[in-house]
Amino acid sequence: MPKDSDLSLKPLPFALEWHPVISAIREALGAEAGALYLVGGAVRDSLLHRPIKDLDFAVAGDGQPWARRIANRLKGAYHPLDAERGVGRAIIEFEGERFAIDVAQFRGDSLATDLEGRDFTLNAIAAPLQGEMGYLIDPLNGIEDLRAKRLCLCAPDAIRSDPIRALRGVRQGVALKLLMTPETRAAIKTDGVRFVETSPERIRDELMLIMGGARPHVALRTLDMLGLLRLIMPEVDTMRGMKQNKHHAFDVLEHTFNVVERLDGVLNVISPGRTDDTAADSALGMIVYALDRFRPMLQAHLAKPLSGGRTVRSLLILGALLHDAGKPATRSVGDDGETHFYQHEAVSAEMARHKGEALRLSTDEVERLAGMVAHHMRPALVDQASGEQVRARSIHRFWRKTGDEVGLDVCLIGQGDYLGKWGPALNVPQWIRRLQVIQSLLDGYFNRREEVVSPPTLVNGTELMHLLRLSPSPEIGRLLRLISEAQAAGEVTNKAEALIYAQAAHEGKVTIEPNEDED
Repeated sequence: MPKDSDLSLKPLPFALEWHPVISAIREALGAEAGALYLVGGAVRDSLLHRPIKDLDFAVAGDGQPWARRIANRLKGAYHPLDAERGVGRAIIEFEGERFAIDVAQFRGDSLATDLEGRDFTLNAIAAPLQGEMGYLIDPLNGIEDLRAKRLCLCAPDAIRSDPIRALRGVRQGVALKLLMTPETRAAIKTDGVRFVETSPERIRDELMLIMGGARPHVALRTLDMLGLLRLIMPEVDTMRGMKQNKHHAFDVLEHTFNVVERLDGVLNVISPGRTDDTAADSALGMIVYALDRFRPMLQAHLAKPLSGGRTVRSLLILGALLHDAGKPATRSVGDDGETHFYQHEAVSAEMARHKGEALRLSTDEVERLAGMVAHHMRPALVDQASGEQVRARSIHRFWRKTGDEVGLDVCLIGQGDYLGKWGPALNVPQWIRRLQVIQSLLDGYFNRREEVVSPPTLVNGTELMHLLRLSPSPEIGRLLRLISEAQAAGEVTNKAEALIYAQAAHEGKVTIEPNEDED
């Protein structure tokens, strides 16, 4: 094991542009800054010219006073994270961005011990916070591994000492397009299975980073290949090889992976970082044509933070992974030989709820996850029930049943679900038709909300009970819903018409358009 005296400073053969926030911290600490070492992801991502959000510093002795000092001098907030391990956090705003800055005591008795005890060599590079920061400390040759696109362990027991690193290794390897060395792969397969012994919160955090990260479908396939996915989601084994009906080209598990991939593409097309290459796929290019007018609103929807800093994107990808989890339990074969999965969405939603609870997601996240899974087929049902134009009643019913956030989630996940059915054998006219349905749903929500989605209340339940001489009953709720639907359809425009319509509906004198489903 190298000692600090053995650590040499490697001059950078190129000018490295450090994020301005690092210079701000160095200047705020002045002469004291030399005691700190920037470590981990911020060094790695700076070398790769990737954006950074969080900073980790290592220091001899307790890191908490240093974090407090940074917070005070940069007008931020201080949070003690782990008094026993000497870890503190400063939260600061810098040039419109929010940064979490963790300062931790060396793990071990020296910087050398700290770096050697980390997970992968690309995360074991340190930069002294002094001068122009033109030197790095790289005892395990992480820079060379980065250059060679290798994912290497810092030590043979790196996974055994903290098995959650197996998930982190898959995530970082996929995001950075690294090749695992044989030793890394073997350690993850052998020692990584013990990650289930760690806390649900740590598993949740790594899993949600995978869901919200780059190429989640590749990460999930890699986890599956390494035998780790079944430990998070045992349902994958029952989904594997389960054939579907003529409406699907793939078995349930392959379809699920495809949906995750296609939903990731849909979200990339919507994202602010979209490039021409992002939309080069013809199916995704059609989304640009059909839905780009809603792109700013969908971006705002996706940007809303969830609990613990998690993202809507990560929850959507998790929903895609679970959307058909109930199919194995509901599979049946009809007299005509056709395969059916009746009520699979309801069973899948209940499984998603249990999974969310097991992962210690917040109550709101659990309900939202279950909701998007329960309603993921609604765009298809609206499509099937519509003629050339989507009926206003259908738009109204969709949003009434899903609610705002889940409805927007379903409009997104529904696109991935459709594209994930066929692979390259996409029926282009049907895909255009599905996009027209999504377009109508989004137009109703964003542009005609008071007209179609939430018409103003014309009568209340008390007035209906008085008019019809009824006691409180489900019939009152049914009539109020029918009035709202009639308003959306333009058949009722004022209170008098609403009362007349309610009377006729109660007496069975109104022809009610069929619903998209039975609920």
